[in-house]
Amino acid sequence: MDLGIAGRNAIVCASSKGLGFASANALAREGVNVVLNGRDETTLAAARDRILKEHSVRVMTVTGDITQPATQQALLAACPEPDILVNNNGGP
Repeated sequence: MDLGIAGRNAIVCASSKGLGFASANALAREGVNVVLNGRDETTLAAARDRILKEHSVRVMTVTGDITQPATQQALLAACPEPDILVNNNGGP
């Protein structure tokens, strides 16, 4: 499916696995550059590597808790003008 969003930039929170990863991977399949976010650096790196292996897009990672201002600032530094935001955070 071509959604006409190739070349856009997305921030996907909580994207190292599960629904967040599936969202980031689907966006990458459409040609969207993605910034992945999660709290565990190892699983985040594995998610990045998998997307890079399957798709020709830019993929960056920001490790940290999205509820913390430093992580929020790092995400915006990595992607100053996001076209797409997937806020996939949950739980306490």
